[in-house]
Parts: sequence; C-alpha cells; structure tokens
Amino acid sequence: MLGAAILIKAAVIQVKEGPELRQMAKGMHTRSVTLPAERGNIYTEQGQLLCSTIPQFDVHIDFSVIKPDTFKKYVDTMAQGISEILGNGTQEKYKRELLACYRKKSRYWLLQRNLPYYQYQALRSLPVFNKGKRVGGFIEDPKIKRINPYGMLAYRTIGLWRENSQTVGLEHTYDSVLVGTEGTRVEQKETGGVWMPIEGSEVDPQNGRDVVTTLDVGIQDVAEHALLSVLEQYQCLYGTCVVMEVQTGKIRALVNLGRQKNGSYWEDYNYALQPTEPGSTFKLVTLLALLNDKYINVNQMVNAQGGVAQFGNRTLHDSHLGLGMLTIRDAFAHSSNVAMAKLGYQYYNSNPQKYVDHLVALHLNERTHIDIAGEGRPVVKNPKSKSWSATTLPWMAYGYEIQITPLHTCMVYNAVANGGRMMRPYLVSEIREYGKTVEKHEPKAVIESVGDSSTIAQLRSCMEAVVNVGTAKHIKSPFYNIAGKTGTAQVADKGIKYSDGVYQGSFVGYFPAEKPKYTIAVVVRTSPHSSAYYGGTIAAPVFRMIADKVFADSKGWDGPLDSVAKASGNNVTAQAAPVSSYKVLFNALQKPYAIGDDLDNRIKKLVADSNRRGEVKPTPVYAGVVPDVSGLGLKDAVYLLEKGGMHVTIKGRGKVVSQSVTPGTKIVKGQSIILQLS
Repeated sequence: MLGAAILIKAAVIQVKEGPELRQMAKGMHTRSVTLPAERGNIYTEQGQLLCSTIPQFDVHIDFSVIKPDTFKKYVDTMAQGISEILGNGTQEKYKRELLACYRKKSRYWLLQRNLPYYQYQALRSLPVFNKGKRVGGFIEDPKIKRINPYGMLAYRTIGLWRENSQTVGLEHTYDSVLVGTEGTRVEQKETGGVWMPIEGSEVDPQNGRDVVTTLDVGIQDVAEHALLSVLEQYQCLYGTCVVMEVQTGKIRALVNLGRQKNGSYWEDYNYALQPTEPGSTFKLVTLLALLNDKYINVNQMVNAQGGVAQFGNRTLHDSHLGLGMLTIRDAFAHSSNVAMAKLGYQYYNSNPQKYVDHLVALHLNERTHIDIAGEGRPVVKNPKSKSWSATTLPWMAYGYEIQITPLHTCMVYNAVANGGRMMRPYLVSEIREYGKTVEKHEPKAVIESVGDSSTIAQLRSCMEAVVNVGTAKHIKSPFYNIAGKTGTAQVADKGIKYSDGVYQGSFVGYFPAEKPKYTIAVVVRTSPHSSAYYGGTIAAPVFRMIADKVFADSKGWDGPLDSVAKASGNNVTAQAAPVSSYKVLFNALQKPYAIGDDLDNRIKKLVADSNRRGEVKPTPVYAGVVPDVSGLGLKDAVYLLEKGGMHVTIKGRGKVVSQSVTPGTKIVKGQSIILQLS
C-alpha cells in the first residue's frame, strides 16, 4: 500500500504539478537583468559639453572556458598586463590569484569594478582575454556614470541625474528625452551561486537623445563670479542672475547661489523662479500702465513731497528724503516711492481693476512657462481679494503687495529693450539624436507689443536716466550705454518679518542702450548683518561686471581672429579648435561656408567663394603617440587622449591651453596627463 501511494503521488506530481514545478525551478535558475541605456548629453549651442554619461565596467573572468595549455602559456603575460593596467598589485600577486581561480574553475571571478573605458579596453586586448567571453573568459558588465565637467557652473539649471534619486533642472524636465530605452539580458545561475549571461539573450538598449541648451558657458562663468564676489563681500543670504538675449528670449546665463552653513556658496535652489516682492524695479510696470493709458508723459512734473506721503492710516517714505517737484523721468531715475505711489493712486484709485488689468495683460499673474521645472506661481492681487485694502494700490505701484519672479521682471524689461515685443524665455534650443536635429525650439513672442512706440521711447529714456543721473550713475560706462532700474525691498516671506531687517537689492537693465543685445536681472537677498542692502550697491555692480566682460568679448565680431587662425597669402593656418570656432572665422571673413555633420572624420570642407574651395585639415593623430590637444574643447581632448589609453585629469574650465605630457612622446598605457583649461 505504501509503495502504491508513492507511485500514485509521483504520477500526480509528474502529470498535474510537473509543469508548474519545472517553471519554478527554471525561475530559480534564470533571471532577467535590465541593461541601462546611455543617457543623452547636454550641450551648449557652441558644442560645449555641460553634462555627460561616461561608461564604466565591472570585469569578471570565466576560467572554465580557458584551455589548460593556453592558460599555462599566457598566465605570466596576463598577470603582468593586469598589474600594469590596474596599478594596484604586483605581477606575483595577480599570478597567484589567477592560478588559484583556475584550479577552482571559477566562472565569474571579479577582477575589478568601475573601470574607465581606457583600462577596460587595455584589459580586453591582453592575450587570452582578447578571445572574448566564450574562449577567453572575459566578461564585462557595463555601467554609466553622470558627470558635470564644469562643476558648479549652472548646476541647478542643468541638474544632475542620479539613479534612484530625485533630479532637478533640465535633467528632470527633459528626463523622457535623455533617458533612452533600457535593454535586457537573461542570466543563468551556475554552481556556487554565480550568475552568468546567456549568450544571445541580450536586447540592446537604445541611447537617449541629446539636449542643446541656450546657455553660454562664457557668460555663465562671468555672471557666477561677479555675483559670488558681491555675495561674499556683503555676506548675503543668496543671489540670482538672469542674462537674456533681447531679440530671442534665449537664457544665456542663469546663476543661483545660496549661502551654506560653512559660509560658502552653492547652486542650491532656483531663486530666479521664486516669486518675491520686487520693490522699485516694478515701477517700470506702473509707468508702462500710465503711459499706455495716456494719463501722463514723462516730462510732466510730480511732487515727491520731500519724500513723505500719507495713504489711509499708513505713511510712505522715500529711502532718501528731500525730493520735491521734479519730472516723472527724474522721479523714476531717483526712485521716488512717493511719486510713483501718488501717480498710481491718482489715476487708478477710482478704478483699481484697470491697473490690475495691465498686470494681467503682461501675464504677471501666471508662470512664465520657461522649460524647466520648479517655477513658483506669482501673486497678483485684485480688488476682490480678501487682502485688498485702501493702501494696496499705492503700495503695488512701487513694488509691494505683489509677488513675481526675477524672471518675470527680466521679461518686462527685455520687452522694452526689444521695442515692445515680449519674448518667452527658454533654455533648450534643440533636441538631437546621433548628432542630427530632431526637434528645434524657435523664439516665441508672448506679446507682440507691450506699448506703442511713444511709450517704449519714454520708458527707455527713463531707464537711461537712472544710469546717467540717478541711483545707478556709479555703474555708467565710458565704452557703452546702459539702461536699467535699481530696486530695494524690505522682505517679509518664508518666516522672515519686516522687522528682521532683511532686504532684497536688485538691478534690471539692458545694454548697449541704443541697440540692446542682452537684458540682465540681478537680485540679491541680504542677511540681517549685511553691511549694505541698496540695489545700487549690491546688484548694479554685478550687472556692470557682467556687461563689461560680455561687451569686451563681443566687440566688433564674435571672437578675436588671432585666437582662431592667422592668414598668410592665400592660405589660412588654424590652431586646433572645435568646428564652432571655424564658423566664427568664416563669419568674420564674411564668406559662405559648409561644414559637415560628421565630426569624427575631422575633415571639413568650406566654400570660400564660387570659384575656390577651402579645406580644413587637422594635425594627424598617430596611434601610440601623445596628440597635441591645445585649443580643443574638453570633450574632444578627453576623447583623443582616453582613446589612446591615457588617464585624464582636468583643471580649470573652457578650452585646453596646456598639457602635462609633451605632444609627440610615446604613450604608456594608463599614463596620467593633466589638462589645463582656460
């Protein structure tokens, strides 16, 4: 009976439960592994790499597939090669480990984790290993690492992707573009609990697309250093700076620096997108409303009443007392709160909604819709708001009881600089796939005209007066004209009370005043112990430092000819440079040109005129010899050197100005080389 029961049970297991059990057994011995796609890169329009993915490799050895005669013949060579490539053990040490693993027939022995590409390539070329996985036992497990070559530069704007962590900036906003499509691989469990890839089971991942930003590394770098110098000097809480291209709305720089506990500053928060009370820079909006409604012209007189005025049960003061009768232009230039509050109250008190409608028409009550996540919602009161009071209107007229972002303010000033056309700010100009543009973002106007030609001309004259005779006259330049407005606001937000003595100093303007190219908004939040807080003191100098550098670099044409090439007779001898530099050269020569998309072939054909052709030929790069990478951008230089088997260390930012190993010398695999950028 017992025997019969066993036979019956065996039959039941075989027929009824067998398929399920076999499937379970199979599941216990195989698994599906996700292969990450290579995340797309982030570039500037000039081709500079802002964020990239670099490959890393875990290397394993399957000793069970290596034939005894082959292993015995090459074990010394393998041990010596591994020692030289990895540099973390002697030849004797690695020989002992190789012999021990071979005796045990280890099938997935870990040789090294997180190898850079050049070391992985060098190991793969060693005898035995160069025969691949099935014969040579060489198994690689690729990984990815995300890097920002420029460190803190625009860090909050670009963002940094980290696996299983929250991302910010463009990395977050364009994650679906950058991420790509993952692949898969089936692995089988071997003796000893080791998982081995099954040959032919891999489905390759599809790499992500590249994002091209409007940021300009040179302008971003200047803006960061200028802002940082003021923040450190006055021990401020934070500062932000926006540089916008007037005609397009492209954001050329976006700096956000916050003070850390140790007193240093870091790109920790996107302050440019957070609404605050703007202060006196908002007076331009009030003036715009008054001019559009034809209530005033800027040559009319207004009484600033010595800098004191009563509205309801509140008394309003100018920051500097003593102003009396003066033109509206001069009242704006000297930033009279009383004058602007009186004008706003005089013409809109009977119908405050009419004033608010002007703010709504400028879209100040909604987000700017810039292509980056994290923008706060502005607060624009209206007469139906519960918090509206008898003093709301005059206080709004000079920049209080309203909250907008520095980017909103920048947009309004940029519209005036652009002849009345308000542009939508944006940070991404293209999406590329394998070097080809698949999506292009064009400039877009939010409002075709914020005012007629007379209104715009009067506003521009007022802003020029601020720099010529008003609160920002100390930043007047002898080389170009500046137009703008200072602002100083006492702060009460995020747990801060007016009595805490925290201020926000700002300056927003554009240059050159006659034919504006860039609009710059600078906002600095002081701490209670800051030694200065006026916008003219802490924000206007930042504007001037940025404008000086940008103007000097762009004077005449986009780049100095000598830094790209020198002409001799009918020939042009060029330094090593990225293709964007050759574009600058031929633009300067006012010649048409054509440059192919394929950068790796290093041969670019340029059309000089209808009868003659120009050809750009690079200095040859020879295998095993250190190339001359001076003048190249970071990406090209690192590519050439790591392809040759060198380990690259970078110092500074920009293009390569020097290298620690002399060009033309023989490369030693794994040799270190230091690149100095500038």
